[in-house]
Amino acid sequence: MPTGSEVNKCKAALNINGKNYHYFAINTGDINTKNSIFRLPISIKILLENLFRHQNGNPNAIAEISALVNSAGKSSRTEITYYPVRVLMQDFTGVPAIVDLASMRYELVKQGFDPQDINLKTRVDLVIDHSVNVDKYSTPAAFKQNVNIEMERNKERYRFLKWGQTAFTNFRLVPPGTGICHQVNLEYLANVVNSETIDDQCLLYPDTLVGTDSHTTMINGLGVLGWGVGGIEAEAVMLGQPISMQIPDVVGFELIGKLLEGITATDLVLHVVQLLRKHGVVGKFVEFYGSGLTHLPLADRATIANMAPEYGATCGFFPVDQQTLAYLRLSGRSQASIDLVEEYCKAQGMWRDETSVVPDFSENLRLDISTVEASLAGPSRPQDRVSVPQLKYATENFINLSGKTVTLPPVSNCSEPSRTVIDQPLPESPLKHGDIVIAAITSCTNTSNPSVMLAAGLLARNAINKGLTTPPWVKASLALMVQE
Repeated sequence: MPTGSEVNKCKAALNINGKNYHYFAINTGDINTKNSIFRLPISIKILLENLFRHQNGNPNAIAEISALVNSAGKSSRTEITYYPVRVLMQDFTGVPAIVDLASMRYELVKQGFDPQDINLKTRVDLVIDHSVNVDKYSTPAAFKQNVNIEMERNKERYRFLKWGQTAFTNFRLVPPGTGICHQVNLEYLANVVNSETIDDQCLLYPDTLVGTDSHTTMINGLGVLGWGVGGIEAEAVMLGQPISMQIPDVVGFELIGKLLEGITATDLVLHVVQLLRKHGVVGKFVEFYGSGLTHLPLADRATIANMAPEYGATCGFFPVDQQTLAYLRLSGRSQASIDLVEEYCKAQGMWRDETSVVPDFSENLRLDISTVEASLAGPSRPQDRVSVPQLKYATENFINLSGKTVTLPPVSNCSEPSRTVIDQPLPESPLKHGDIVIAAITSCTNTSNPSVMLAAGLLARNAINKGLTTPPWVKASLALMVQE
């Protein structure tokens, strides 16, 4: 962390609950652009604070700060230096990264150097979730049985990761059976605002990250700036190297109104994806604002932020507000940490409420969420949204796939809900062509949202009450955060 008079002149003091803190105030310094900073998108303010905090050692810091401040409401080709606070990994992408680091250490030993010279400079959290398979299902004991099977099946991999946790600094391992990495990140790993003692001062700064999974963006729903990167880029950050990135355009997406009863976050996100894919947001930040956020709980925000790869944006960011604090309280964060988040964000102009000034965005979109209707994702792409009232028409006549019209066979009555209209038995098998064999609720888009999970449970209950059953060959699974 940089120190010295060059950085200290940008520092300000903040007293929270009788304790003194310091932070890099982005509305101070040599550049007299306070009014421009005031109207920056909050996601850009987080990048700006990052530049202020790391300006020592960066000869281009002043030029980059100036370019970032002046980017409000317009495009910029200037590249800036960005140091994420931490890295999030899941096991499929994390194991190769730790193998690379171990290989570097092995080579250092061969050449007579200290292997400790290869170490993690940035905090890394690796959540084991992708390697867990569903061997047992549809019984109360299935969860524990699957975890035990996986511990035996992947014990060599897990031992290696356990070694990595003891061998490298700043490396934490979350064991299998805990939940999907993005949900663990949302409920447990994210601080929103970090507190760190440096040179006898308690320094506050925004929590930021990159992840080796494209849906790392789910954390944007909590007001934490983060997105997915490739393995090589993540390893560089782990070793303390910055990311070089072009100043992004920020598309402002205004939400007004309130979801109608019975309309879920999934319905809302399908509308958002459709609008943003049509508008074009590849390589851009999307920042949500407007009065609709007051009525949009954190779980719904996480669902929208999670789908950033589907609508093509680098991230879909929601500023910190009262809904954020309510979620922090719900997920067990201490009141002291919640107060810290609120006071810091207000001091830095990173707080959203009904009186907030609308930032200067590069482009603007608007959606009245009270107009959102029940929908289904398209048959191959989520942007091919089909509203429930139009479902019969879509299935009986045509579905547009990638711009091509595909005619479907006519729909006939079917006595069993798991069967399709095509009734062609396979040789020596009870299955028929088109039978459902896997029924899984595993996507972080679904499991991040309690209301969607409750809706699925109510649907299952009603199906059972009507006498519907699942054929014995259907493998059913549910993956979500487990807290004991």
